[in-house]
This record gives sequence, C-alpha cells and structure tokens, in this order.
Amino acid sequence: MITIGLLFFIFGFVTWLNGPLITFVKLAFDLDDVNAFLVPMAFYLSYFFLALPASAVLRATGMKRGMALGLLIMSCGAVIFGHFTTARVYGGALAGLFVIGTGLALLQTAANPYVSILGPIAGAARRIAVMGICNKFAGLLAPLVFGALVLDGLDEFAGRVAAAPTPETRAGLLDAFAAQVYGPYMLMAALLAGLAVFILKSGLPHLEPGTVNAHADLPGDTRGILAYPHLWLGVVAIFAYVGVEVMAADAIGVYGEGFGLPLDDTRLFTSYTLAAMLLGYLAGLVLIPTYLSQERYLALSSVLGVLLCLGAVATSGPLSVACIAALGFANAMMWPAIFPLAIRGLGRNTETGSALLVMAIAGGAIMPWAFALLKKHIDFQLAYAALAVPSYLYLLYFGLRGHRA
Repeated sequence: MITIGLLFFIFGFVTWLNGPLITFVKLAFDLDDVNAFLVPMAFYLSYFFLALPASAVLRATGMKRGMALGLLIMSCGAVIFGHFTTARVYGGALAGLFVIGTGLALLQTAANPYVSILGPIAGAARRIAVMGICNKFAGLLAPLVFGALVLDGLDEFAGRVAAAPTPETRAGLLDAFAAQVYGPYMLMAALLAGLAVFILKSGLPHLEPGTVNAHADLPGDTRGILAYPHLWLGVVAIFAYVGVEVMAADAIGVYGEGFGLPLDDTRLFTSYTLAAMLLGYLAGLVLIPTYLSQERYLALSSVLGVLLCLGAVATSGPLSVACIAALGFANAMMWPAIFPLAIRGLGRNTETGSALLVMAIAGGAIMPWAFALLKKHIDFQLAYAALAVPSYLYLLYFGLRGHRA
C-alpha cells in the first residue's frame, strides 16, 4: 500500500500540473482558451487510445513490471515536453504530454484494479481513498511548486510582453519564459526513471485478477465482457466523473478569469480545488463503509455536485469560484466508489474492464475543451453548468441503480 501510494502521489503531481500549464501555454505560445485547452485534450486522450493496449501489455509483463514500464514512458514524455516547450513548438509540447499520458494510462490500468482487489471489494473505496489522499496531496503541491518556479509575477510579466516595443523583444521575453520549464521537467524525468527501478526491485506481491476478483457465485465463469451491464454503465460514469473533476480543477483558472480576477490569483485556483478534494477523501475514509456504503456516498456526492453547480451560476466573483473549488469535495470519493463497483465480479475480464474504465478518462479531454468552446457562444457560467449538471445527474443514477445492472 505504501509503494502504490507513492505511485499515486506521482499520478497526482503530473496530472494536476495541467491546470497551471493551461495558464502557462496561453502566454508562452500566445494562445486563446480553445487552443490552450488542448493541454488536457492531449493528456487525457492518451488514456482513450492506450488503455486497451495497456491491458494487453500488462498480461504479458504482469502488473509490477507494467508499472515500471509506465514510469519509464512518463520519463520520456517529460523530456519531450521540456525540449519542445523550450523551443516553443506547441505541437511537440502536446506530443510530450500525450506520451506522459500514455505512461500514466499503463500505470492507472495496473494500479487501480491492483488496489481494488488487494483486499475485500466492499472495502475497496477506503483503500482507493488512501491512494486518493496521496494523489490529491501531490495535486495540491503541484500548482504551488510550478507557480513558484515558473508563474511567479505573471501579471507583471504579461504587462511587459504586451508593452514590448518590437516583435523581436516580445519573442525574446516569451522564449525566456518558456525555457523556465526545462530544468523542472528534466528533474522530473530523472525522478520517474529512478522510481521505475525502485518498483522493479520492490516487494510488491503478484496478484492474479482472474482468480482474486472472480464472482463468488459463478465459479469458472466464462462470460465475455459484453455480459456485464454494470461495467458499461460504469464506463459512462467514469467519463462523466473525470470530465467534471478536470473542469473543477483545470478549468477553474479560466473560470475565474471570466470575472476579471488577476492572473496571479487564478494560477493558484487548482490548488484550492485539490485541497477540497483532500478533505473529501478524509471524509470518505471516516464514513465508508462504517456509516455509508460506497454506492450511497456516490449518490450523495452527486447531489452535492448539482447543488454547488447551481450555486456557482447563482453567484458571481470569488463566491462563484469558491463553489467551483468546493466541487473538489463532492468529486473526491467518486472514483473510489465507481471503479470497484464497475469491476465487481469481472473475474478473468478484470484487466479488460479496467482498461475500458481507464479509456473513459478521456472525459477529462472532451468536457473542458467543450467548455472552452461553448463559452465563446454563451455566458461562461451557464456553459459550465450545462456540461456539469447532467453529468452529476447521471452519476446519481449510477450510484442508486446503475451499479446493480
């Protein structure tokens, strides 16, 4: 659990850099919101394309070696991102993020079912909640660290760029600004490679999902993946959940800019959402399963999500932003609840089912980009609610009924 917790810390740190990266690339590459939101698009689409191949890789390598391979791929992606961002080649930087996401897809496809089946499935939400605390604590730190290293004094720097007397001077300022990510990403690459070696040498036990996660009432079950409706409804639930989670964390800065809040403030908003998620995980640890089942907690969290979205629309300025940040609390225990409910009883189909769920992380690519596109045509608060409220209503259905299908 400690070793896997370290992996989830890495997941969180790398994943939740995307929020401040959106602010960074808007300035470094002189982009509008729609193009800046290609950052989460490139990152999360890798899950869609690579999750099923990852399940095949894991069958060949085993979960332990597969995790190490995922870390090495992430290391390569960090090198690619650092080099192309320094050269201010946006397509290359997005390619680096895609490669990082590829490594994470392999890690997630292995680590999430690993934690789910490490003990009784009824208590899986608590174990994943511990992993979530590691993940979100790293996510809380990531914007602060990146902000201190790269985004400090952003409003003043944006003013200097806008006032540059010549195109050459402006390009020189942006080149120097972009180059600030090189050192941190090279250090990240080295740490990821070192962690891959550590995982290979660790004492992680080997688990056989087909045996550990078989349905108790169906010994020797030979059904195919299409015979599990609760899994497919869970795939849609993961898509909706990751979409609203990434919108609350990565799009909150752009949401705050809609009220005219300064860049030096909005660059830190992702940390506020992640702090709320951390509190949500702590609440989940206390309440599940002693006082509430994981499915009941999912339903209550969905209702809270709807209420906070309506509160965000009904208010403005910092109070509206606070409602979006508080969505982190509502979102916190959704993944820990959805994932074990969706893979329950899959037996030999566990790896494939896990891969399908990881593919659905593409919701984090589609929904924030759809928000950026939609807010060009309607009020940005209404655009946010139009995407988030139906998602929370579906998650309410899955928590009440869908997981039983």
